[in-house]
Amino acid sequence: MDTLALIVTIGVALGFTYTNGFHDSANAIATSVSTRALTPRAALAMAAVMNLAGAFLGQSVAKTVSEGLIETPTGNQGMGILFAALLGAIVWNLVTWYFGLPSSSSHALFGGMVGAALAGGTGVIWSGVLDKVVIPMFVSPVVGLICGYLVMVAILWTFRKASPNKAKRGFRIAQTVSAAGMALGHGLQDAQKTMGIVVMALVIAGVEDQGDAIPVWVKIACALMLSLGTYAGGWRIMRTLGRKIIELDPPQGFAAETTGASIMFGSAFLFHAPISTTHVITSAIMGVGATKRVNAVRWGVAKNIIMGWFITMPAAAIVAALSYGLVYLIFG
Repeated sequence: MDTLALIVTIGVALGFTYTNGFHDSANAIATSVSTRALTPRAALAMAAVMNLAGAFLGQSVAKTVSEGLIETPTGNQGMGILFAALLGAIVWNLVTWYFGLPSSSSHALFGGMVGAALAGGTGVIWSGVLDKVVIPMFVSPVVGLICGYLVMVAILWTFRKASPNKAKRGFRIAQTVSAAGMALGHGLQDAQKTMGIVVMALVIAGVEDQGDAIPVWVKIACALMLSLGTYAGGWRIMRTLGRKIIELDPPQGFAAETTGASIMFGSAFLFHAPISTTHVITSAIMGVGATKRVNAVRWGVAKNIIMGWFITMPAAAIVAALSYGLVYLIFG
């Protein structure tokens, strides 16, 4: 039963990573596709490859997820808690994907972990949740908004005398680089979140010890599933990010992607914080759009997206807690 529980939990974790990939593929490529810098399939293929590469750049985010948010549960009950946490996150990912709402897969996972831990009687490390999840949840969109605005202002000032058509052609080429950086940062952040869950499952099963290095097969499996999910594409969310917030041109797309990628790398390497790629790129798009004129941004759409951000963690936590109750009733 212990081995079966471990296999099932790892399988569900990889399933979550797949949903994370197609749910969040829009984060990396929506701006490039909407500005026609890349064709959709070329953009998805590039994002899948860069996601794969990004997964191998570090393990500090995975360590935060596996050791810094909830106490490591034990035995089959512990596996039940992880299973329920992942189920809560997957359900919320599918619901928001269906409605085309770019909510955070990361916060769905964290909400699921907290909800399942509380339902299962496992301690939540509230200081870690506050420092590594809640504070970055509020700070990163603000930073994305301000930095996106400033980067776009700098671009407008630098290229103020350039021919508009020539500048757009140049930024369309530059967007292939900024989109690749965004996808690399997505792999660095989001593949590691699932690695942290798989490592926790291995520790619960007694296969690994707390603090051990992440096994190479775990890195490869999580990276591949994220890449496969990314290549599957999340067209509903892509339309929201690429078109519904603001009609982007290539300089704006480049500014948003460069801002988003920089924040993701900085948060991973400097603060070891698992931030939401969705929050960062969406707020960067808003900041960039506001340089044109404030009402160029469709704030009604933005408001609905932000509402989704705030309900993601509690909603995933409730689904995870209910899932744990169901698991407990069936398996005891």
